[in-house]
Amino acid sequence: MDYEVLTLAGLWNSGPAHWQTRWEQTHPGWVRVPHRDWQTPDRDEWVAELDAAIARCQRPPVVAAHSLGCSLVTRWAASGSAHRIAGAFLVAPSDTDAPSYPDCTTGFQPMLLERLPFPSIVIASTDDPYVSTLRARQFAMAWGSDYTEIGNAGHINGDAGYGPWPEGERLLLDLCKKVQR
Repeated sequence: MDYEVLTLAGLWNSGPAHWQTRWEQTHPGWVRVPHRDWQTPDRDEWVAELDAAIARCQRPPVVAAHSLGCSLVTRWAASGSAHRIAGAFLVAPSDTDAPSYPDCTTGFQPMLLERLPFPSIVIASTDDPYVSTLRARQFAMAWGSDYTEIGNAGHINGDAGYGPWPEGERLLLDLCKKVQR
């Protein structure tokens, strides 16, 4: 059984070498949430676009988020939407509060540190330029997420060598099985 998965790319979208793009090609039921503006995201617009994508799903989907997409999940969860998601796979959550974070987003600060109302897992790297290990652990704890650290993996994207990323795909499929029992 293939699961209904929405992929949530981060700032500037995910390119052809990214694991999200590769997985969407392998799993026809896995669809990227489109955004009008990938360069200067506005929180309210991105939350509305995610909510519309969830509304089009046949059942509550699992979201596979990367980078700023992780923050989007927390913002959507706090939005009061009538829709539901089954779970969240949160990879390399960017720390929008960090001084080094690019200054091109609106409304994603401060980072929300509220428990998520669905099962979730945070996957983090020990040398991610967009989030420290300490902050990634703090996010996972605050969100009530399981936490997996995969060592020196950069930002866990295509540039860091995470294209097909079969280990990540197995973790996501495990989450899908867990939440859709």
